Amino acid sequence: MRVFELMTKSPAVCEPSTPVAEVARAMLTCDCGAIPVIEMDRIVGIITDRDIVMRSVAAEKCPLSLTAGDLMSRPVATVSSDSSLESALKTLEQNRVRRAPVVDGAGHLVGILAQADIARMTPLPQIGEMVHEISQGLDIGHS
Repeated sequence: MRVFELMTKSPAVCEPSTPVAEVARAMLTCDCGAIPVIEMDRIVGIITDRDIVMRSVAAEKCPLSLTAGDLMSRPVATVSSDSSLESALKTLEQNRVRRAPVVDGAGHLVGILAQADIARMTPLPQIGEMVHEISQGLDIGHS
């Protein structure tokens, strides 16, 4: 199975200058937790709901005065649209991320691959292993 068969096509995107409130509204509207940040059709970062909370609210910064560029994560782990599922899983696991932007051969954003996309198409035992591998090290301060 190839990434292009599983990915969410045409994900919501923003630019580094997009206000965080607008990013959050897009997440709500699109029911997603991450939005790729692009500049001139190239991925420069990704902003997640967790980035907004951890890098603004928890840091006692007013999120309404910040932009996607202020809070985005970078560099961004990406996967190729023609990569195998196994290769994409390895990328997610190695980078300890739950989702990755999908790029075509020219490096342009064509989709996003999330754990939920994979879970819909993967047998149950593999889902548990995938979630476990990706989630190790993500949970900070919880027991």
